[in-house]
Amino acid sequence: MVSPISFTDFKSYSLRLGVLALPILVTQFCQAALGVVDAIMAGQVSALDLAAVAVGSGIWLPLFLLATGILIATTPLIGEAIGQNKHDQVPHITQQSLWTAAVIGIIGFVIVNLAPNVLSLMGVPENIQPIATQYLYGVSFGFPALAIYAVLRSYCEALARPEPVTIISIIGLLADIPLNYIFIHGLFGMPEMGGAGCGVATAIVLWINVLLLGAYTTFTKRHQFASTRFFYSFTAPNRVQIKKLLTLGIPIGISIFFEASLFSLGALVISPLGALATASHQVALSVTSQLFMIPISVAMALTIMVSNRFGEKNLLALRHVQATGLIWTVLIAIVSMVGIWLFRPQLAMAFTDNVEVRAQAMHLLIFALAYQLFDGWQVNIAGILRGMQDTTVPMWVTLFCYWIVALPLGIYLVRHTDVGAQGFWMALITGLFLSSILLTLRLRYQQRRLQAQWG
Repeated sequence: MVSPISFTDFKSYSLRLGVLALPILVTQFCQAALGVVDAIMAGQVSALDLAAVAVGSGIWLPLFLLATGILIATTPLIGEAIGQNKHDQVPHITQQSLWTAAVIGIIGFVIVNLAPNVLSLMGVPENIQPIATQYLYGVSFGFPALAIYAVLRSYCEALARPEPVTIISIIGLLADIPLNYIFIHGLFGMPEMGGAGCGVATAIVLWINVLLLGAYTTFTKRHQFASTRFFYSFTAPNRVQIKKLLTLGIPIGISIFFEASLFSLGALVISPLGALATASHQVALSVTSQLFMIPISVAMALTIMVSNRFGEKNLLALRHVQATGLIWTVLIAIVSMVGIWLFRPQLAMAFTDNVEVRAQAMHLLIFALAYQLFDGWQVNIAGILRGMQDTTVPMWVTLFCYWIVALPLGIYLVRHTDVGAQGFWMALITGLFLSSILLTLRLRYQQRRLQAQWG
């Protein structure tokens, strides 16, 4: 029987969790804010441009998350090596992840360029398709950069040094605003692209980020980086290490893809209802996506802390880390729910001046209240399991909950009943509720298995 966590241990682990999670949170906010900035600036052009950017984002963002999900397996692999006091393995793990990232980046570029061919098949209105197509062509050039950046970010965060990533993410976000303006309005000889210009701006920002982080990790003299430098004596691709990365990472990527695509495909499912319904959905989704950055940042910090304890084979510390993370998950969800309820008008007003879009978005935000706890709970359980290198079963749980249950339910409610866009949000709640239950059962099983193994 494992003793419950003491208040002293809870404070200690909370401090460690906060030190890791806060810089990650700023990074997540900055990355998510790129999409929010796109939505705001495209929405200032027209509701049509906002709807097109929403559709384009609904296609490319799940692919982006699939790629980064595969590559963030670098974090638990490095974390395990550090927990086992095998710091000399860190450069090799990072190098093999970079080889993998190069291939994934090229594949992603090709797929995003081909994606406009499916817009008609998905029932996207013809007036939205040209802008969405231009947006996708532009953003595709950033795909190789985001893949490499995912590895460099995992490397920094696994070394418990997330601060450089945070600073560079802030720089990227600040650069995105003027770049968007240039390509939307055609300044300095650039073509006037409207909302589609956000795609080009995003691609440029992704390359700025990876070049800055690559330069930092190469030249910094900080001990954690200097003792694990990976750009020197770069090894050839190693099938064993790459297979280990992919075995762990592909289920992570697919799990994130299933969840993210459920949210992102909402714009495509709702688009036959018209530009107003699609735009209001995008506004509500943008708000909740920003709030989601808080629990997912805690989950990423938990992955690091759990992977270290997993490498040490310290079951007591492992369970105390898990308990600390889940307590904070519940507290964060409660604060988010209260915040949404109190500030719905202001949140909707920040994204659009259209009265009809604003009214519909405020209504959808009521449904967002219901799933805050479920969403935060399931993403943190998944982060814990990831740190324990358990990713395959969570992948199947995600597939079942999101694509077999929630997505068909959402399509049915939106397109075959009169409930409108809110039907998709009802389906989201259902999928997240199921996922939180099934992943909790999986964690309990893994805890019992490790107790039997480690004693």
